Amino acid sequence: MKLIKWLYPGMQVKRWLSLGLAGLLLLITGMLLLIGYKWPGISELFYMARAFPGGMLPAGIAGVVVGMVLICLGLSRAFRSVVEPLDSGDRVVDRVFNRRQLQRGPKIVVIGGGTGLSMLLRGLKEYTSNLTAIVTVADDGGSSGRLRGDQGMLPPGDVRNCLVALADKEPFMEQLLQYRFPSGELAGHSMGNLLLAALNNISGSFDGAIKGLSRVLAIRGQVLPVTLEDVSLCAEMEDGEVVCGESQIPRSGKKIRRVFLNPETCSPLDESLEAIKSADAVVLGPGSLYTSVLPNLLVKGISQALADSWASKIYVCNVMTQPGETTGYTVSDHIRAIIEHGGPVVDWAVVNQEAIHGRTLSRYKKEGAGPVEIDEKEAAQMNVRVQRGDLLQEGNMVRHHPDRLARHIMHLVMLHKDGGDRVIPFNMYHDRAGMREKKEAVTGQ
Repeated sequence: MKLIKWLYPGMQVKRWLSLGLAGLLLLITGMLLLIGYKWPGISELFYMARAFPGGMLPAGIAGVVVGMVLICLGLSRAFRSVVEPLDSGDRVVDRVFNRRQLQRGPKIVVIGGGTGLSMLLRGLKEYTSNLTAIVTVADDGGSSGRLRGDQGMLPPGDVRNCLVALADKEPFMEQLLQYRFPSGELAGHSMGNLLLAALNNISGSFDGAIKGLSRVLAIRGQVLPVTLEDVSLCAEMEDGEVVCGESQIPRSGKKIRRVFLNPETCSPLDESLEAIKSADAVVLGPGSLYTSVLPNLLVKGISQALADSWASKIYVCNVMTQPGETTGYTVSDHIRAIIEHGGPVVDWAVVNQEAIHGRTLSRYKKEGAGPVEIDEKEAAQMNVRVQRGDLLQEGNMVRHHPDRLARHIMHLVMLHKDGGDRVIPFNMYHDRAGMREKKEAVTGQ
């Protein structure tokens, strides 16, 4: 039935397909004339062909040439009739080409939460569509916390940010999903959170809501909650006090000894474990160490899946320390916390080496934050190699640059694969020489 719709009036397809069919018949006729084959019942055709100037040979050649012209004209105009309502032909071709290239990119799993995770996904989706984002569901503040309490659903905020980051969308759609109501009963809620809440009720499950919005946004890859169980994040402080609630932990002002989930027996999705198993690389962070990254490692089975995986395991360290969580932390302190909670699941630590100057640095120091100190020797003692880079994005906030960070990670992925069967993404071909130089610098080969 779907094919018949192409023949509906006004589609401007039938006329060109008919022209192409006429060209095919003329092409066949011309070839028959060239080989002298007499088709039963149409001997009159050969008598007519003999009357053609020069005889049957020129008539056959004319039939073949005209037939090919009509076929090309008919098919090209039919294709244009289909493509023009969608977009300009060149852009459609570019999209198809890029999509095919991205589908052949490496399989990368990104684990975390907060704005850091969505920022990284924006960069990585330009190099591969084989992406899986595993997102924490311990958030209990803001719009997500209100919906969690009112609707009994998992917090949608971090999931929404990841879906928007991976979407193949128009800018207006992103603006709509990220729109936050300024006043009234909906004050503080984002449109994307409300949409996920509605889909959660319609589909009957949070993962069903994610899959529904993923189809609407045509995302590159998949977004998975780390668990579908209702969990809370708790922290045991150095003085023994236990603080529960993801939003409450940084406010305690005390040094964190460990974090844990309540209940501790929550299980991950099978899709998450399978994605880690088949990954070429797994990236932890960037994001708040104790409230965005570590909660994922506490879900039963995630740390073990990482330990069993042959993938390159990369930790993206935050540029700045975070008051209430990582005050005074060095790179090795971040890595040590990961190992204490999830085991030896880090091979590389990607860190920023670009200096932060001026008012921006002063403002962060007033808030009790500062640049994370890079201590490579201490990290090496934990069998973690540090990879430095100029990774900052210009602006009033100290953040990673999505494309710079993504390129850095892609270099490490390709170094780890070292001649694997998956192709290098198209927009990295021009960087292969630089990758080779980095490999020699890192490995000494």
